[in-house]
Amino acid sequence: MALRRCQRLIDELTTARVSVSRDESGARIVDCGVHVPGGLEAGRAVSEICLAGLGRVELVASDPAIWSGLAVSVQTDQPVAACMASQYAGWPILSGKRFVGMGSGPMRAVRGRETLFDTIGFRDASSEAVGVLEASDLPTKDICQQIAEECSLAAQRITLLVAPSTSIAGTIQVTARTIETALHKMHELGFELDRVISGFGVAPLPPVAADALIGIGRMNDAVLYGGQVTLWVRGDDASLQEQGPQIPSCASPEHGEPFAKIFARNEGDFYKIDPLLFSPAVIELVNVDSGNRFQFGELMPKVLRASFCT
Repeated sequence: MALRRCQRLIDELTTARVSVSRDESGARIVDCGVHVPGGLEAGRAVSEICLAGLGRVELVASDPAIWSGLAVSVQTDQPVAACMASQYAGWPILSGKRFVGMGSGPMRAVRGRETLFDTIGFRDASSEAVGVLEASDLPTKDICQQIAEECSLAAQRITLLVAPSTSIAGTIQVTARTIETALHKMHELGFELDRVISGFGVAPLPPVAADALIGIGRMNDAVLYGGQVTLWVRGDDASLQEQGPQIPSCASPEHGEPFAKIFARNEGDFYKIDPLLFSPAVIELVNVDSGNRFQFGELMPKVLRASFCT
């Protein structure tokens, strides 16, 4: 499914302003913003490929009370497979000791080495692998070969889409991770993800930043302070009422400042930041068994504007 969505993008490469090439290893590289402009459609495509073709991403008008520009909406009826087994950026790509970028997309399930897969399943035995790299440069031959080897495939069977955080496409695909961040937080809290049936998320699309660190700050703030997620779940109400308040970003004591300030305070180390911070601003749980709904969290448009207007 990801390959089919990728082929649609390639068929429209001129209008989507992306480029396609084969490197020396034979891997197919789709540049969505490194040496080409990319754009809105490229961003939508990369986001849907990241979801393994199991979700729909749209650009919609943002609530003007939150942000006056666009917003990114995402919906899926296969939330665990689409978001946790594919979209989650759980594969750090390294070249020696040098960090290259975060790997996401269905190639993670082909590789299947993350401990997360022992819990959620959804490993993939596909003869092709598609991945998305959030990176400022196109991958080298060695990196492509490394990815292919870890997927136990020939490099010619690998397709990599690359979008920097300073590009339109890169900004869209990160902002489209509202459902994924909610599910990841719930997984860390011990919530049984197989109870989640469907998901819808929306977050304001921040301005593209010229500086990567500013861009990372804005994209995190879009989700932390403007992201809204609705999940349709099964089971008892008591567990939703108990765990629900811990899911949104406001459960963290670091909540309330632009992410750039939080990042600087933690010496630029993501791993020093309270992990409870990384989730949407608002989470709504709709129990299809009981017919009840529960909402937790709060939107913080002032923090968003302070971040987006720097």
